Amino acid sequence: MSPQAFSTLFLFAVAVTLLVKLTLMVRQFRHVRAHRDRVPSPFAETISADAHRKAADYTCARMRLAMTDVLAGAIFAVALTCGGLLLAIHHGLGKLLEAGSLAHGVALLAALGILSWLVELPFSLYRTFVIEKRFGFNRMTAALYAADAAREAALAAIIGLPVLAAVLWLMRAMGANWWLWVWLFWLAFNLLALFIWPTFIAPLFNKFTPLADETLKTRVENLLTRCGFRSRGLFVMDGSRRSAHGNAYFTGFGAAKRIVFFDTLLDKLSVEEVEAVLAHELGHFHHRHIWKRLAVLAAMTLTMLWLLGWLMTQPWFFAGLGVAPDAADTATALALFAIALPFFTFPVGPLMSHWSRVHEFQADAYAARQTRADDLAHALVKLYRDNASTLTPDPLYSQFFDSHPPAALRLARLLQTQ
Repeated sequence: MSPQAFSTLFLFAVAVTLLVKLTLMVRQFRHVRAHRDRVPSPFAETISADAHRKAADYTCARMRLAMTDVLAGAIFAVALTCGGLLLAIHHGLGKLLEAGSLAHGVALLAALGILSWLVELPFSLYRTFVIEKRFGFNRMTAALYAADAAREAALAAIIGLPVLAAVLWLMRAMGANWWLWVWLFWLAFNLLALFIWPTFIAPLFNKFTPLADETLKTRVENLLTRCGFRSRGLFVMDGSRRSAHGNAYFTGFGAAKRIVFFDTLLDKLSVEEVEAVLAHELGHFHHRHIWKRLAVLAAMTLTMLWLLGWLMTQPWFFAGLGVAPDAADTATALALFAIALPFFTFPVGPLMSHWSRVHEFQADAYAARQTRADDLAHALVKLYRDNASTLTPDPLYSQFFDSHPPAALRLARLLQTQ
């Protein structure tokens, strides 16, 4: 393949991905707005007209921002590649560090990460302090936002930079089969992260206190016994420091598994409803959804690393993405691959979304067997209402992007299990 042909192919992939995303987002915006003033009949008795209109307006506001964000991301990707920005960064760092060295490679990838963060920052700030605040969800202060950013930067430096250095070293030192060694390192790192996240990383951002409600604690412990789930403890997270949204989850694996409830969730739901929500999360554990997703992700990662190993030997890969021969090193190849890959793998997204929705149905069915389906249905309706989740998504948009089934379909399927 010639550099010109690959450059054309890349720009075509960017254009098609952008066109499809924006078309679907416009469909979502118009569909939600068109159904703004009428509550769907299955929810007519449980969701007020005001709550339904709020959800529609919230969805439309987020969709407007998302369309701008997607456009900016595409422009940024093209600027980095065909526009020569990545090459300019490479040459600029080459004046300070030996070009092609391990330090230069880590600095290049770190600079790319910082630049990406800066491009995304205005959207994050607007989402948090304008949209979330307008609809009553944001509880984040500017000081807390800055503190979170500082903690994330420190973690990126302490953990991320050594990981990048290790990956680049393996890519250089392990010969033609470096991709297999990098994959093994990636797998080990992800498994280690599952162990250390609950007890070392998450507490840096939130406060976790043992569940104090004895009534709820007893019900949850009985549920865990019925489900054969062993955890290291039941904890309440101070999610209300940042947002009014609520959730529950379990994290870690093996002896490090923890059950975590957002304090906002406990404030909104009854004991029976909280138990049902947790039963849904345990349904994911019962069906080994996390392990299945990790296995698929591992297989996809191995394939992508092998592909990168081949592309690194092709001069047209670098030249087609705006990189001169003198900058065609390991770190640059990794950066180009990370930039271009999402545009070529976009068609896989709907398949992964469909698979996720299947998992949600399975977890709902499991919860209905372990608790009362009505309790989970009532809990979901409250969460849809309190989180301002739209009840009327565009069907095509939902098939492409939504990891959870539409509300009406999910509730209908759940109540059939009674």
